[in-house]
Amino acid sequence: MTTMRISQLAERSGVPATTLRYYESAGLLPADRTPSGYRTYGEDAVTRLAFIGSAKHLGLPLHEIGELLAVWEAGACADVKADLRPRVAARLDEADHRITELAAFTASLHNVLEHLDALPDRQDPCDAECGFPSGHPKPEKPAVIGITGGDDLADLCDAGCGPTDRPKVGGSAVADGDDMAEMPIACSLAGDGVVERVAEWRGVIGDGRVAEIGGGVRVTSPVGRAAAVSELAAAEQRCCPFFDFRLCFDGDVVHLEVRAPAEAAGLIDELFAP
Repeated sequence: MTTMRISQLAERSGVPATTLRYYESAGLLPADRTPSGYRTYGEDAVTRLAFIGSAKHLGLPLHEIGELLAVWEAGACADVKADLRPRVAARLDEADHRITELAAFTASLHNVLEHLDALPDRQDPCDAECGFPSGHPKPEKPAVIGITGGDDLADLCDAGCGPTDRPKVGGSAVADGDDMAEMPIACSLAGDGVVERVAEWRGVIGDGRVAEIGGGVRVTSPVGRAAAVSELAAAEQRCCPFFDFRLCFDGDVVHLEVRAPAEAAGLIDELFAP
């Protein structure tokens, strides 16, 4: 039986070794060990990684991929189909919902543009006669849209959230202002966990753009990565609750704004520096 070391599997599959170790810790990719402790894999690991990659492309979170893998390992294609179909249907419902919200927001923006084009050009300061913004309905808020994902992701919202409905990720309230400043700067990950988390962010961000903003960074990725970005942000907020994550849809891209107290600037750079 042909076996591979982790570096060989990484080369064959195109999946970084740090991610392979993370998949092992998540129960997705079992590995044998040599007497000296080195990981070894069989040829089936390449097929398994292709399956995991396909499932991630569908936007499935890792815990669902693990459940699907258990069905896949049983070998019955019909069972995989039966298990996968409702998961894909749920993702489709979420996508349709986001499309509806984005369509409404787009219509609001078009209305505002038409109104602006109709306003006379005046050299005087803006006043009530301009009709904007007080004389025209303001665009509603779906510029920043929350995504839900069961226990893995609660609602995200914009800065308009009140003190009693502060945005949440992964079931924990996202702090801001004085609350975030008082939160201890500590991450529950250690050792390889930090390395694997950095690799995960690199994999999700890919060729996305990272720009500095006040108190953090804005990560811009294709909208198709929204589910993966959201899932990883939820996981990050659980181990580093001092992070503040905001998700914003903008046409064919999605922006993830990440902020933290000044003391955590180094962690932001470690995770998101281009």
